[in-house]
Amino acid sequence: MWKHLVSNVLTLFIVGLAALGGYVAWAQAQYTAAGPLKSAICVQVESGTNMRAVADDLLAEGAISNGAIFRLGAEYSDKAALLKAGSFLVGEGASMADIVDIVTRGGASTCGTEVVFRVGVNGQRVEVRELEPATSRFETVASFDPAEEAVPAEYTDVTAEADTRYRIAVAEGVTSWQVVEALKAADFLEGSVEDVPPEGTLAPDSYEVRTGTPKADVLARMAEAQEVRLAGAWANRAEGLPLESPEEALILASIIEKETAVPEERRTVASVFINRLNRGIRLQTDPTVIYGITEGQGVLGRGIRQSELQAETPWNTYVIDGLPPTPIANPGLASIEAALDPETTNLIFFVADGTGGHAFAETLDEHNANVSRWREIEREREAESNAASDDG
Repeated sequence: MWKHLVSNVLTLFIVGLAALGGYVAWAQAQYTAAGPLKSAICVQVESGTNMRAVADDLLAEGAISNGAIFRLGAEYSDKAALLKAGSFLVGEGASMADIVDIVTRGGASTCGTEVVFRVGVNGQRVEVRELEPATSRFETVASFDPAEEAVPAEYTDVTAEADTRYRIAVAEGVTSWQVVEALKAADFLEGSVEDVPPEGTLAPDSYEVRTGTPKADVLARMAEAQEVRLAGAWANRAEGLPLESPEEALILASIIEKETAVPEERRTVASVFINRLNRGIRLQTDPTVIYGITEGQGVLGRGIRQSELQAETPWNTYVIDGLPPTPIANPGLASIEAALDPETTNLIFFVADGTGGHAFAETLDEHNANVSRWREIEREREAESNAASDDG
């Protein structure tokens, strides 16, 4: 009888183990299998929350099929205690394992609300953007000029939320003074800026920041990035360039940056200036005249006067030989690389062609013909503008 009883107990134990093993295998398969999400969603994890609360939210969103398996999987993978606060993009069909990784790996939020402070050549702009999970594209919900327009309620509301992300986007060709003035208006940053960094030493780029970040730290990041870019481009420079130092390369890059907004032209424009430097011809470029007038503090906002073309300033390349003493803006990486790896051409002239680009020439006769075409385009545009004004 006892042998029979022990045998039954052992049988039940073995069956139980088999059932448990089958459940574990099934649970593991469920944990790693594609999830039920039909389209991407943004999952918000509040500070101080736990994996159970996250599982409940995911169940409500239809992102997972079993909260217990989600929690057990997080525990089994030793990630339950690694939950990070923020807003995270969870893609269509994401498995429970994928989602656990997303909400525990750390780093910046990948969706939700973003404030972008744009520093442009012609001014500043603040945008409040929301990521649309279905398209993975940001949609602007508010936009304003912090220097001239009232702050909208949408901005005030999102700056009160802990998971709002912030970004400083610096355009290529802005001056260091413009960057500093913009940062002064960035109310989500802290501290003051005592001195304007040397011209050209700040890398135009998009920088993610946190609320309360010192403004000086943001400038330091920009300066470090530009130093790395310049060093890399200088190390890979073409042979035989009439540039004696990385600093001279930065000066030339800033002129290229201000002369063309067409990416495909940068290396061609660079070749013109390199050819002029090699031949001892003055650069004669208008942006250097403008910098001599404004010294980087704002936009000229009008045409250059003939007297200004002839005025002696340290930057006016119509009256000085070679390069000016400093950059005239903060150039982007593409312009730095163009200055140090220009096209090989015999070009020494260029003028606007009416399309946003330039017409290039090797001889003065060709250049004069290009200038005549440009003057005709200017006259036609002026006539059209006057006609539109009369009609209005």
